[in-house]
Amino acid sequence: MVRVLFLCVHNSARSQMAEAFCKKYGGENFTAESAGLEPGTLNPYVVRAMAEIGIDISKNQTKSVYAFFREGRSYHAVVSVCSKEAAERCPIFPGAPITLHWPFDDPSSFRGSDQEIMEKVRRIRDAIEMKVKEFIEAWPRIIE
Repeated sequence: MVRVLFLCVHNSARSQMAEAFCKKYGGENFTAESAGLEPGTLNPYVVRAMAEIGIDISKNQTKSVYAFFREGRSYHAVVSVCSKEAAERCPIFPGAPITLHWPFDDPSSFRGSDQEIMEKVRRIRDAIEMKVKEFIEAWPRIIE
């Protein structure tokens, strides 16, 4: 079982989507969690965008990466999905052989009409979905 942790600043959007997609596509071979540096509240645009494709994250809680670290959780891969600067603040998980950085724009920074924001969130959602699928398919080669 491959254990994956997805990180971002608030655990309110990008990491929540990545976790959901890893659970959807990883099957029995992957287990995924997500956490943030400064846990916030779920982004309602992200909740809506995920619901559009049949994934309900509305009951998810935001979690602290530091709590996971203090609990001594271990992962095969830790993937930051935030800016490079934010990723550099993430704690190091002993024993995590793979650390990856996938920079995605922060949906909380999107401005415009409801429709314009949703269009931007959908683009991020779809990009994260593609990246998670690629990661799962490539996993055996990643660890070699």
